[in-house]
Formats: sequence, C-alpha cells, structure tokens
Amino acid sequence: MRLLLLMLGLSVYVVGIGTRAEAQNYPWCAIYGGFDDGGTNCGFTTYQQCMDTARGMGSLCQPNTQYQPPPGPHRQTRLQRRYPY
Repeated sequence: MRLLLLMLGLSVYVVGIGTRAEAQNYPWCAIYGGFDDGGTNCGFTTYQQCMDTARGMGSLCQPNTQYQPPPGPHRQTRLQRRYPY
C-alpha cells in the first residue's frame, strides 16, 4: 500500500513539473474555399511554405492578423522581388 502511494505521488509530481501547453503562433495563414464558408490554417512560418500548401487547392495566403512575434531582437529580412530586374 505504501509503495502504491509512493508511486502515485511520484507520478503526480512528474506530471506537475512538465511544461505548460501554449498555442501555436505563426505569421502566415492559408485560406481554403473563400473567406465566408472556407477554413483557415495559420500554421505556416513563411509565405512560400503557405503558398506551396495552398497552391494545389486554389487557395490563397495572407498574413496572420493575430501573430505576435516572440520578444527579443529579430534579424531584418529583405523582401524578395518576384522578377529580378
């Protein structure tokens, strides 16, 4: 009985010290089937990744309006031109 209580106590302790769950926060969303009746997937880190997923389904990508970048310094990214002229 004591062994069972010890094991139960250790199990509760190990589960209690785990990391907490947090919502995923990514900057790009794929819009499936239009704005009114379709679904959205805001799980993309780059525009290219979003477009690669959405392209085959006739979908489009847009910036996630709920995206909050993590705190701290961020590197500057240069906007790539579509045509190199």
